[in-house]
Formats: sequence, structure tokens, C-alpha cells
Amino acid sequence: MFTRDVNIADIDSRLTARFGAIDHKSREFDFIFTDYYAAEMGGDLKKRFYSFEKLILPGRLSDLKHATIEIEREFSVGGNRTVNLDPGYLEESKLVLASTKNFSHRIYLRDDIWAEVTMRFARGKFLKHEWTYPDWSQDLAIDFLTKVRSDYKNQLDSMMA
Repeated sequence: MFTRDVNIADIDSRLTARFGAIDHKSREFDFIFTDYYAAEMGGDLKKRFYSFEKLILPGRLSDLKHATIEIEREFSVGGNRTVNLDPGYLEESKLVLASTKNFSHRIYLRDDIWAEVTMRFARGKFLKHEWTYPDWSQDLAIDFLTKVRSDYKNQLDSMMA
């Protein structure tokens, strides 16, 4: 998620420099699902989903969250974030996201980072949980995850061949 004042190309460049080539990104959309970030980031926020070519090990999720916190700091203005990055990983059966906030459905990883299964894949489609944020349960996100999952399966198949 990001403010309109941020140059999205600068975000893309920073993400690519840190995590490698982007293989998919969704279109930008208005983040209208909550006002939770308004005090810090203002209103009229935008969001985009990304995936990267390089596969990661799930055990690196805490490191990735700390890396995105550093990128958020780089884009901060007057101590306030203009970018909010929530890294995660996708497996055939689920999407797992990292958070700095604990809650009943989150599991502690390490270094003040928690993980949650945000979406699950069952019966041929992505399904939400009661705690899934509305931006992840919208059609745009589900279509994005479905495409990324398909490519991920192809990556795994080619690695096994």
C-alpha cells in the first residue's frame, strides 16, 4: 500500500534491487477497506500485489519482513510511512503473510514477527478465513493469487524434471 505522493516506479526499483525480478504485479487499486492507516499515511491510498521470480524458503519470512520494514523507512517522510509492505509466501495450499502485530490466529516466528495463513487453497480455489483482510478476499487478489500459484506449480515441476 502506498500514498499517491510516492512514485510507484521507485518502489518497484527498490523491491527489485532487494528481492530480484518481479514476475507478476497486479494493477493499482484504491485501498478503501479500512481507515486504520489514515492517521499515519493519510487518505486516498493505493495498493498493488507483487510476486517475484525467485522462490524463498518459508523460514526466511521473518528476514523478509525486516527487509520490507527497512524499505518502508527509506520512503518515510517526517517519521510517517508512505509505503506499507507486507511480505509473504505462497504454497500450493496457502498464502502466508508476515506481520509485526500479534493476534490469536498468528504464530510467532522470531525477532518480533508473526505469520498468518491469510488464504487457503481448497476445492480448486482460494478461500478466505474469518480474519482475512478484505483486500485479499476481493476478486482482483484471488485472480492474482491463482495466476501466481499456477506459475509456482510450473516452477516446482521444472525443478523436479
